[in-house]
Amino acid sequence: MTTQSKNTVALSDLPEVVRSRWPGRVTVSVDEEKRLAVLDCQATALPEVCGWLFSNAHSFATLIVQEGAAGWSLRYVFYGPQGGEIVHVTVGLPKDRRAVPSISRQVHAADWHEREAEDLFGLTFEGHPKLGDFVLHEEWPEGVNPMRSSFDASRRYPHREPDPLWRPSPIVQSPGAFMMPIGPVYSDQSESAHFLLETVGEDVIRTILHLFYKYRGVEKIAEGSSIDRVLLLAERFSGTSAFAHSLAFCQAVEEISGVVVPARAQALRVLLAEMERLRHHVAAIGGVCQSTALAVAASQASILEEDLLRMAGAVTGHRYLFGLNVPGGLSRDLGDEECRRVDQSARAISASLSELHEMLRFTNSFLDRIEEVGIVTREAATQYGLVGPVARASGVVRDLRRDLPYALYGHLPSFSVPSEEEGDGWARLRILSQEVQQSAKIIHDVASSLPEGPVCAPAPPRGGSALGWVEAPGGAAFHWVSVANDGRVTRYRVTTPSFTNWHGFHLAAEEFAFQDFPIILATFGLSNAESDR
Repeated sequence: MTTQSKNTVALSDLPEVVRSRWPGRVTVSVDEEKRLAVLDCQATALPEVCGWLFSNAHSFATLIVQEGAAGWSLRYVFYGPQGGEIVHVTVGLPKDRRAVPSISRQVHAADWHEREAEDLFGLTFEGHPKLGDFVLHEEWPEGVNPMRSSFDASRRYPHREPDPLWRPSPIVQSPGAFMMPIGPVYSDQSESAHFLLETVGEDVIRTILHLFYKYRGVEKIAEGSSIDRVLLLAERFSGTSAFAHSLAFCQAVEEISGVVVPARAQALRVLLAEMERLRHHVAAIGGVCQSTALAVAASQASILEEDLLRMAGAVTGHRYLFGLNVPGGLSRDLGDEECRRVDQSARAISASLSELHEMLRFTNSFLDRIEEVGIVTREAATQYGLVGPVARASGVVRDLRRDLPYALYGHLPSFSVPSEEEGDGWARLRILSQEVQQSAKIIHDVASSLPEGPVCAPAPPRGGSALGWVEAPGGAAFHWVSVANDGRVTRYRVTTPSFTNWHGFHLAAEEFAFQDFPIILATFGLSNAESDR
């Protein structure tokens, strides 16, 4: 795998550099105003081009596969560091060809994206070390790919019976080695996920993860639907990050429509996004406390979360901020008094959480369970493309609010990105606590200087394609939207932070004891629903 460097190539220099490295194999177009470059390359040059971008400090965002009447289009999206650009690497294939070189050896962050595309579209990524039975489990019939245009959802497909003699293939080959299964069925509200922990003694040597027990086909359902209906899908596949995902979708539609969102709506979007981040992080901290059997601390965090949910419901009409984002702005205004209420509540909860954090900081029994446990190194976090608090706890300082600013984030004077270096559970908890404090400060800054004016502008449907992005509570989220001239969505692609970070979860779980597993899981704060979209 390529090691990412800090060297970058200026956007204006990109065409000359690319043409000199791959003459006749790559064409380049650059939009300086949008900070966007498109590299259209031959399939044989794909791994080298993507590997070169990754080694030049470009992070991998997503892989977008589209099936057209004449052929296939594959779009690999990268984004640069702070103040950087978006780079699309595109490859076209004829309809009868379904093989393309894998880039997973050069850009390991693309590993799961290629496996997903193989399952859902039937494409083959040559050179990929492991394809098959990823999103679609073993009962799914062979050769039936639900994202193909030929797939008929109304047709009943034969159910493939699992082999009763099937056994998982162990990786650890040693006397006394055994595999400990966890899940996929749990008590309480936990969602389905299956873990196989391989060990010889008490320490987990290998962690094998299987998700997608509740794959819902959101992207397939979106095909042919109206923009309004797809917006409902965007904000409902992950309720705990509903506002973030609806915002990313709306920003993609707004880019296609060319609408200018009013300043007041942009400011309120920041305030609401930080409300969601605040509530999400408080819940995640409560989950960590629960995993270490600190019942009182977990209850205190749960009370703070409930206070935030009630405040959101009272101010916006929905505890999880549903129904607020629409293309062109917001569906309703928040008055100055409501914004002051949000500000006061956020500052009070931030202060209470700060007190809780101080108590945790001096609780030895808690620190013994979380400090130097579940370590993810900076190099590993970079290679796997981890995002959000998980990445920032390992020294990978990525945040789309700063790197690719949207709404009013680029105009916040005191906005900074907290980071830690240790990469353990305690570092991840500290990042969550620091971001809670920062969210409260952002809410105060926005509520103190709200511009006047409307909160929505007309966004007439227009044909085209665009990428929308947000820094969701869990990290970078990307929504690709293609719209036909009649206003119907023809392709909707969602890459969520949980999908990205589940890919690297095993890094933290391995080489630690069995009893550490639930604590490490809690410090990642990942959502199965957000991944199993």
